[in-house]
Amino acid sequence: MSTITLYGATGTIGSRVLAEALRRGHTVTAVVRHPAKLTVEHPALTVAVGDVLDPASVAEHAKGADVVVSAVGGGDGPGHLALIEPSFESLVAGLRTLGADAPRLITVGGAGSLRTPDGKQVWDAEGLPEFLLQIMHAHGDALDYLRTVTDLRWTNLSPAGTIAPGERTGAYRTGLEDLLIGADGESRISTEDYAVALVDEIEQPKHLGERFTVAY
Repeated sequence: MSTITLYGATGTIGSRVLAEALRRGHTVTAVVRHPAKLTVEHPALTVAVGDVLDPASVAEHAKGADVVVSAVGGGDGPGHLALIEPSFESLVAGLRTLGADAPRLITVGGAGSLRTPDGKQVWDAEGLPEFLLQIMHAHGDALDYLRTVTDLRWTNLSPAGTIAPGERTGAYRTGLEDLLIGADGESRISTEDYAVALVDEIEQPKHLGERFTVAY
């Protein structure tokens, strides 16, 4: 079983990652700004106060962990632009201070930079609202930054084109740079099965130093 430090545990995706990790017997430290917002109680869960944008705080809570997972989100478009890439930079800076003992880093990514069947990227589609483009490009910029990091073990997991709360089936397909589209013509995944895929990657690393994506 792994020892996991989790950021974003109160969010839509992070809460599912937390539930999935605890369900499988992992030990989790959820690092949050406001502990009162995290109402989950479990013998294997520790709630700690910290700031993902503070490398010293990151190092403090990551020390001794096997994996650090970041599922932080910025709410709206400007919030993502202000948080996603800066949080990745802070996470990397904090983990680097731990040297050879630094845990793996797994980050929740976006679908915007995935390739579509016409050879473009998801964010090139016509008619996308500005706030959504901002969210997509915030994740794209953060991924571009991660790809410059060669001294840490990192993985970025992009969801399908549509991700929303739903059923946990335990079934999904994986890809790398291309948007996965189902037989029904849709690209989708539930947050529950996204969490399954992320915890599977914790347990059996297959995508060190790269981005991968999941969908039905």
